[in-house]
Amino acid sequence: MTHERLVAVSYQADGEFTRINTEVLDGQAEVVFLHGRPQGERREMLARADALIGWDLRRELPSGALREASRLRFVQLLSAGADALDFAAIPPRLVLASNVGAYAEPIAEHVLAMTLALARRLPQRHAGLARGEFNQWQPLLTLDGAVCAVLGFGGIGSATARLMRPFGARIHAVNSSGVTSEPVDFAGTLADLDRVLAAADVLVIALPLTKATRGLLGARELALMKPTAILVNVSRAAIVDEGALYAHLRGHPEFCAGIDTWWHEPTPDSGFATGYPFFDLPNLIGSPHNSGIVPGVLVSAARRAATNVRRFLDGEPVTGVIRREDYL
Repeated sequence: MTHERLVAVSYQADGEFTRINTEVLDGQAEVVFLHGRPQGERREMLARADALIGWDLRRELPSGALREASRLRFVQLLSAGADALDFAAIPPRLVLASNVGAYAEPIAEHVLAMTLALARRLPQRHAGLARGEFNQWQPLLTLDGAVCAVLGFGGIGSATARLMRPFGARIHAVNSSGVTSEPVDFAGTLADLDRVLAAADVLVIALPLTKATRGLLGARELALMKPTAILVNVSRAAIVDEGALYAHLRGHPEFCAGIDTWWHEPTPDSGFATGYPFFDLPNLIGSPHNSGIVPGVLVSAARRAATNVRRFLDGEPVTGVIRREDYL
């Protein structure tokens, strides 16, 4: 059967991923898989494509391939974040979409796990026991009545709030509009940041990394927070100043942080590193940017991405459209 429309998939798709893309787009477009093909063949296929689904476009596509693909109209990311895109290599005519909400539920569970561990001071008490200390009567924190402030009230933020509310947490939501249909105690924008920071017992960072959010939290902002507050970052490390956070944690031993995303994560040319000795601190727990990695999540994300492409091909509204001006 000959299809008039073509969708190219550039990430390494095999097995279940191949089936999902083909199944979701069946009847709407032919699906071709670029991974493992010679560079010239990838260029030729992309030149005939109407839409592209990819993960790391810099590594998956030959240089200049997007500019050469004059028929291409829509690029769908498998990832939820868009800060790694090389916008200079992507023609402005293309509609770009991130995979918003694809990893929200498992990441929200991770936020809750870190928050509870830090509220109950589990790292500190565990270390104390190892030293022979039995601090039974030193008070712990509770989420009942606590203000949980969520910076970035999208898929991850709202999923986090749904887990926090049954514990009695009061939700303060910050997003781009200052409006949400979710039941919250306060909704605002980044213009309300100082107020939100001062009120927060728990601060969850779920913002995209953009021009407006890079370096958003520095020494001044951290100083506005309660000395016993908990900061959990499952978004992008660069939203928080690395040195300022280390200094604040070191100088405020009852302030805690849970970090899933790091300032110097591994690349093909380098390993993991931190600019400061975070892991010497008793009031920090970390994870290797794996908060969304649970069984089946990538398969679910692939289905979500392919469904968004189908909506585009059908002329329906798509989700996760990326505003270039937020990044350039």
